[in-house]
Amino acid sequence: MPPELTVEEAEAYVHGVCFKNGPPQRTGVETEWLVQDQRDPLLPISIDRLNAALAPVELAGVLPGGSRLTREPGGQVELSSLPVSSLAACVEAMAADLAVLRTAVEQAGLTLVGQGLDPYREPPRVLGHPRYEAMENFFDREGPWGRTMMRRTASVQVNLDAGDESGGTTGHRHRWELAHRVGPVLVAAFANSPIQDGWPTGWLSTRQRIWSRMDSGRTHQPRYHPDPRVAWAHYALDAKVMCIPGDDKSDWSAPPELTFRDWLRGTPGLRPPTLTDLDYHLSTLFPPVRPRGWLELRMTDAQNGDDWIVPTVLAATLLNDPAAADAAYAATEPLCENAQPVPSDDIWQRAARTGLADPDLAKAARACFAAAESSLADSDFPVALRQALVDFADRYTERGRSPAHDRLDALRRT
Repeated sequence: MPPELTVEEAEAYVHGVCFKNGPPQRTGVETEWLVQDQRDPLLPISIDRLNAALAPVELAGVLPGGSRLTREPGGQVELSSLPVSSLAACVEAMAADLAVLRTAVEQAGLTLVGQGLDPYREPPRVLGHPRYEAMENFFDREGPWGRTMMRRTASVQVNLDAGDESGGTTGHRHRWELAHRVGPVLVAAFANSPIQDGWPTGWLSTRQRIWSRMDSGRTHQPRYHPDPRVAWAHYALDAKVMCIPGDDKSDWSAPPELTFRDWLRGTPGLRPPTLTDLDYHLSTLFPPVRPRGWLELRMTDAQNGDDWIVPTVLAATLLNDPAAADAAYAATEPLCENAQPVPSDDIWQRAARTGLADPDLAKAARACFAAAESSLADSDFPVALRQALVDFADRYTERGRSPAHDRLDALRRT
């Protein structure tokens, strides 16, 4: 049997694997999509129909840009790009893979929809793996939010290197703070989920609201600590255990209220946890910024069409370009309260509810877009991608709007 794991060993392991040192160079992106019938967006999509639509892509093997295609519990699909050293190359690869995926689903009479929340349907869970059964049972203890997240939501996730040991903009401490500071800005600027069950929810990003209502010990940001490794290790070990992996026919449910720290200290009737269990536990934590050796920025609603490019370019530029990083850090200062260098949960809530109607968020968003555009203008970055950023800002950010307002306007017209 594997040796028993102590609390100290677990903390040291989390320190090492979740914040890997190195200069920030690579960018990755994950795009999630709702899948709807082309003629009737309310029509449920069976797993057999979805599998048939995706079969040509999966049978062809590797996508041209190397992205990995996966399914989500409610029938959403996800493309996860490879990490590459060029932001432009990352966008180009994802665009190529998306073109292949779109062609396949459209030939099957389906379409990929970029919204943070399915506005009409309550899909059944189409994945029967014990992980998802245990996950659903875990979230059901606190209400319907977990099921809704699993089955109805979609996002754009930007993945960036954690950073090095320096104290400047390339350091992991600064990048951790900056990712949390720009997080509410990304929520507000790209909010795209104002409707549920056909009615306005009162929130521009209902997806973010749903996440905030779930188990706070795994979905909210960690308590601030000057060393993000310490903050994350405490957060991870104090989070409740969602599932204990077994074989594909067993029940993976964990005892209620069991934290990983409790499990490490010994739980009657339960075997001691291993490093494999800890790795799995880390994969069940869903804060807006998740360190997994790199930083996953998980807070952005899925976007319409090719607008996923904009949060990808914006987030990567704000964190990776020194001048843009300095400007974004200064612009988000008003979002931080009580001498804390990161925004409070209240700011995240305001971003999700009112978006850029909040004057502090609106000012920060305009400054962040301007900083990114200025940095890209001084580089050899592709003009078309920089123009996508400018056009989005003109269409939404400068007007205090987000894509959610388009959804609400369309609902009023009908």
